[in-house]
Amino acid sequence: MHSKPQLLAWVTCDGVHIDPGSGKHTLLGIFSNVHAMQFPFIHPFMIWFLTLTDCSPGVHRMKISLGFGNGNPQPLLERPFESRSPLDRINLINEIRDLPFPAPGEYALLVEIDDEPLLATNITITTS
Repeated sequence: MHSKPQLLAWVTCDGVHIDPGSGKHTLLGIFSNVHAMQFPFIHPFMIWFLTLTDCSPGVHRMKISLGFGNGNPQPLLERPFESRSPLDRINLINEIRDLPFPAPGEYALLVEIDDEPLLATNITITTS
């Protein structure tokens, strides 16, 4: 039996710098809301940064879906990642480009690992 992966961090930001000497991650421009002047709006670039632990050894699949209103979240990004040990802390840097938002409101985000829900949250899009 293996344990369910645990989410240690979920951050939306403008960039991630990885120090070549230490391997430390520096998150740049952390934000929780998006402001737009008009709709539909396309956000040019953001990063969804995740840190996971308790992943059994082997290759896993992460999926992030996005939905608006009562609609079911639609897959936005899928990617494999590898865990060497359940003790690993795995940082996943997900670059999101040209993300469309048809209207202001709450957009549901769903993060799944190996088709199991790990995080359900939202991102708020407002008019400025």
